[in-house]
Amino acid sequence: MKKIIAAAAFALPSTLAAEQVGNVDVDWLGNDLIIEALADPKVTGVTCHVTYFERGLIDRLQKGNWFEDPSNSSISCRQTGPITVGDINRDDEGEDVFTKGRSIVFKSIKVKRIFDEANQTLIYISHARDVQNGSAKMSMSTVPLYQP
Repeated sequence: MKKIIAAAAFALPSTLAAEQVGNVDVDWLGNDLIIEALADPKVTGVTCHVTYFERGLIDRLQKGNWFEDPSNSSISCRQTGPITVGDINRDDEGEDVFTKGRSIVFKSIKVKRIFDEANQTLIYISHARDVQNGSAKMSMSTVPLYQP
């Protein structure tokens, strides 16, 4: 059964809900890979699929860290209809499209969109965000806007 997963309550207003489309069991401890689909709210015709790890109850009991999940993630974005680019941020920092909390307050997975105007390509980056300990864990996907 599909369910709607709302982003964390402390996330930015640009954050949107993602629809869970898959759940892969990875071990007998109840750990899963969650796959969510999210449509870019400012670029119609683009859908991203984000996968992240979710710890099960047995794993939480064994390791003791109850309130935190790993911030590893993977992303793949594709054109799923006619693309219309709305009012998007065009600077090199891009803008947040999605945020998913991975701990009670301080750690999250973010999806950012950056527009490479010279190459007419949308770049989507999924990365970990932590208040104190930055992370090099990231994944990137691109959607070309080329129209023959």
